[in-house]
Amino acid sequence: MTVFFKTLRNHWKKTTAGICLLTWGGHWLYGKHCDNLLRRAACQEAQVFGNQLIPPNAQVKKATVFLNPAACRGKARTLFEKNAAPILHLSGMDVTVVKTDYEGQAKKLLELMENTDVIIVAGGDGTLQEVITGVLRRADEASFSKIPIGFIPLGQTSSLSHTLFAESGNKVQHITDATLAIVKGETIPLDVLQIKGEKEQPVFAMTGLRWGSFRDAGVKVSKYWYLGPLKTKAAHFFSTLKEWPQTHQASISYMGPTERPPSGAEETPPRPSLYRRILRRLASYWAQPQDALSQEVSPKVWKEVQLSTIELSITTRNSQLDLTSKEDFMNICIEPDTVSKGDFITIGKYPPVLSDLLSLTSARVSLVTNALNPPSQLQHILGAHVLPCQLVIC
Repeated sequence: MTVFFKTLRNHWKKTTAGICLLTWGGHWLYGKHCDNLLRRAACQEAQVFGNQLIPPNAQVKKATVFLNPAACRGKARTLFEKNAAPILHLSGMDVTVVKTDYEGQAKKLLELMENTDVIIVAGGDGTLQEVITGVLRRADEASFSKIPIGFIPLGQTSSLSHTLFAESGNKVQHITDATLAIVKGETIPLDVLQIKGEKEQPVFAMTGLRWGSFRDAGVKVSKYWYLGPLKTKAAHFFSTLKEWPQTHQASISYMGPTERPPSGAEETPPRPSLYRRILRRLASYWAQPQDALSQEVSPKVWKEVQLSTIELSITTRNSQLDLTSKEDFMNICIEPDTVSKGDFITIGKYPPVLSDLLSLTSARVSLVTNALNPPSQLQHILGAHVLPCQLVIC
């Protein structure tokens, strides 16, 4: 024993490195063990639903999964197959996985897809935005949009994940919680933005829209990957060398907050008796005709604002969901056009975490957001009502 400790003391550098390696390996193995326990618990909970008996005249619930393998730097497929797929299969659903190969493919596939019981999005914010757009572009959108849509956050940035699920630093727990929520059929209402161009088909978004210099510089951050932690500052710095000040002219037409329509179906009142129906018919027959002008609804007044800004963003309330609110509205953020170059570089280092914000790049685009009727029901994402607004970029 004395020789053993003497050897460790004489080779203290190797001993220190070995202890560090063993500590890291033990921590890594413990994390893997905890992840396996989470998967096992989620599978056991899903199996309870799969063991339920189906009536003879009922069909197995069909689920169509749109998986983006490129999400999370190409790790989305592995994350889905290890953490989400077993739960879906054990729940008793007939699962069909559709893997997207390129951007925009989900929109085209949804235009041709037949009816299903559940649509599941396995990817990031971009994949979710494509699926929402594909669903609401269909000719039978009124009926097809009633299909619940589930969201399994597999991307690097999932802006809505903290709204839909409890925050967790464990990726496995985050995915299993989202998948179990789909199996249980839990839903929550969220807003949908409808963006219309002059010629293009409408595009739909869940979080919002950005247009301006911060957005343009943020797109080029990956171009300076070789600068490491300085890549964000470099992108904004080189952006100031091209043109300054970078101002954008726009005209916004908007209305104040509107009352939220009732989300649930109204109860049908009981049919009155025959005697009451006869009296109602006689009363309506002998009643004096009302003035048609008095029945006209006064048109809604739109307010118009001309502005000059360096960045304009329009966001929904999905990131700060309040189900008790009785009003529908959006947030419009107008950054001042007097930002200096130094402030532009400093502020650009902390961009808003809204990766699915759509962007305006053409010379003239109009944005219209309106209420979807009937609302598009999503599993944990339910397209609902949005304040009307129109934006014209000059």
